[in-house]
Amino acid sequence: MRAMLLEITGEPLHLRDIPEPQPGPGELRVRVLACGVCRTDLHVVDGELPAAPLPIIPGHEIVGRVDALGEGVSGFELGQRVGIPWLGHTCGTCSYCQHAEENLCDAPQFTGYTRPGGYAEYVVADARFAFDLGEQGDAVALAPLLCAGLIGWRSLVKAGDGKRLGLYGFGAAAHIVMQVARWQGRDVYAFSRPGDVAAQDFARSLGAVWAGDSGELPPVPLDAAIIYAPAGELVPAALRAVRKGGRVVCAGIHMSDIPSFPYDILWQERELVSVANLTRQDGLEFFPVAAQVGIHTETHAYPLEQANQALDDLRHGRFQGAAVLVP
Repeated sequence: MRAMLLEITGEPLHLRDIPEPQPGPGELRVRVLACGVCRTDLHVVDGELPAAPLPIIPGHEIVGRVDALGEGVSGFELGQRVGIPWLGHTCGTCSYCQHAEENLCDAPQFTGYTRPGGYAEYVVADARFAFDLGEQGDAVALAPLLCAGLIGWRSLVKAGDGKRLGLYGFGAAAHIVMQVARWQGRDVYAFSRPGDVAAQDFARSLGAVWAGDSGELPPVPLDAAIIYAPAGELVPAALRAVRKGGRVVCAGIHMSDIPSFPYDILWQERELVSVANLTRQDGLEFFPVAAQVGIHTETHAYPLEQANQALDDLRHGRFQGAAVLVP
């Protein structure tokens, strides 16, 4: 099979012919139909996360069809369409797993980082962490829901149910969360890189009541704000934008250093929290909501062999929405 391998941290991915993977006990082999390109993939490729075992196949927003069943797998059929997310395996025995916090597992495995991912024609997944996607919707359009959607949902829940919601970094996750938040009846305020008029116009087209540069204050204090951009300097900006008792959620898996800031922008019971990974329960909650909302994902498809171009376009903000690789 063909796969895009990361062989040296910080170097471009290389297309290689490698042996077709075989599912072990409790695993599925999935023929990849589409794999979203996530900003976390950039962090993996750039070595900004703790070192992964190399070579590695990135990619964790996977839509595919079950191609083979490992020993002991039940509940899946050959040809069934499934989704494979970032969280690929947990130990099931640590205190976090035992208390419904598997996203914080002490011995996790992550798709496209510590286990092979979806920048390939086939991927092997722990069957317990595969989601049934049914047949409604196009594979390319569904792919961003497997991370941008799931992490977006988890961060939205973490933000609370306030009416006025700010979204910092208007990319794959924000354009999905925007649609859910509007469906919930919230007012959404979108913040982009300074001068990124295209992103601001995109946000308005999805229903933002206001859109502006990340350094600006919104016209009214926010109840909560979610930061999707991996820029630590946005934390003080978001804290200044929320009301007393408001909450700022950091939704990225990696962020640059947060600069020092005066205590008075945290004072008055403002909260600063982070979101880590996802749980299977997040998927069970989110996918039915996504179907009700009728989420439209803005996608840009690339053939598998153009993974490096897709990553570069993501890095430099050359598109709105999400990039998706198609084998």
